[in-house]
Amino acid sequence: MKVKPSLPSGTRDFLPQEVAKRKYIFDTIKKVLEKYGFQEIETPVLENLSTLTGKYGEEGDQLLFKVLNSGDFLKDVDPTILTAKDSKGITPKIAERGLRYDLTVPLARYVVQHQNDLVFPFKRYHVAPVWRADRPQKGRYREFYQFDADVIGSNSLLNEIELTQIYLEVFQMLKIDVLVSYSSRKFLEGLADYCFAKNEFTQFVTILDKNDKISQSEIIDQLNKINSNKSGDRYKELVNLFLEKLKVGNVEALQWLNSVFLEIGSEVGSQGISEIKTIGEYFSQTDNHELNEQLQFYFYLARGLNYYSGIIWEVKYLSKEGNEINYLGSLGGGGRYANLTEMFGGRDMSGVGISFGVERIYDIMKELDLFPKNITNSTRLLFVHFSEANRDFCLPYLQKLRAANIACELYPDKAKMEKQMKYANAKDIPFVAIVGDEEMNQNLFMLKNMQTGEQRKVSFDELKTVLTSI
Repeated sequence: MKVKPSLPSGTRDFLPQEVAKRKYIFDTIKKVLEKYGFQEIETPVLENLSTLTGKYGEEGDQLLFKVLNSGDFLKDVDPTILTAKDSKGITPKIAERGLRYDLTVPLARYVVQHQNDLVFPFKRYHVAPVWRADRPQKGRYREFYQFDADVIGSNSLLNEIELTQIYLEVFQMLKIDVLVSYSSRKFLEGLADYCFAKNEFTQFVTILDKNDKISQSEIIDQLNKINSNKSGDRYKELVNLFLEKLKVGNVEALQWLNSVFLEIGSEVGSQGISEIKTIGEYFSQTDNHELNEQLQFYFYLARGLNYYSGIIWEVKYLSKEGNEINYLGSLGGGGRYANLTEMFGGRDMSGVGISFGVERIYDIMKELDLFPKNITNSTRLLFVHFSEANRDFCLPYLQKLRAANIACELYPDKAKMEKQMKYANAKDIPFVAIVGDEEMNQNLFMLKNMQTGEQRKVSFDELKTVLTSI
């Protein structure tokens, strides 16, 4: 019985045109990163479960894809464990490896394992598929690509400046309008101190992060509930005096907040403001004003609170409708973190990294038709023939063009001209060289431009000149 072909739920095939477009995104990001000294690494698809387990919380552990041990994996398992039907008890006995869940934990393992071979600061990027045993739904897959870039082993704020610049340059090259927002975990801690919410920090910033979803009065109401009205009252004062200025990183507002942080003894808050001001001042002095308009300090930004320790970023796609600008969907994010390698017993190394939402970037570029034309066109010429003799005549010329690094093909089968032309159209091949008995006897080629329909007889040298000029 024949089995109907199908894919595992939550996975996808990519057609050649899709692969070419995704490659264009990857190559664009790589080109910018390598200009800043980043190097690509690779890690195995499989990691030991001991490497992965416990790094993503209980929910993350449940989403790990486990790989069964080779051979008779049940042979040495205690029968009482089997009859108990305890999945947590049996998994370590039958599965020692799993598919990587993200690129961060493999990076930590990689750095610890190869620390004597790496040059620090270690600037790496990694683009690869990851797997999560999640419930598939629109826009969410069990297998998808991540693209991360990190600097390990340096505390300098220059790294944050360069990663910000990388974000701006990448999206400019991809022609996607974005807003690159940044803030600081340290700034948020100072803000919590000011609003009497130091001991409720996570609740405090989680409420602030709802700014795009709920009103100011609702934010204040929720803050009032966490600390006997004190948090909300202080926050309301901040809103009335400085919020609009703070949203765009106003220097005077930041200076006022810094004096407040110093007054209440929040050293960490002052450190956060110093980081924010340093990044803002750097970009205010650059000449590329178009890029600078896409960058702003964002008062409410709160992400990755469990692991980020300094500057944090989020990149949002800007949808422009008339005079209105809507901030739709995250295309990237990142931040400064500490203790990356501690989980594997390595020496304490801080790092800072960003990620690109390549799946969403692809969807936006496809929707807005931002990919370069003929991006899938690798073959520049197809030889079209009418007989085996015509085909054999083309063979040496085919090899000469390939030797000159010109991508070309010879239709392999005897077929009607219409079929060969359809093949050229389907692959977006810009030129065909038609060879019949007449062309063969004259040692010429009927060169046809598939876009304009223009055709003329040319010698091989003329043919080669045309192809090298496109």
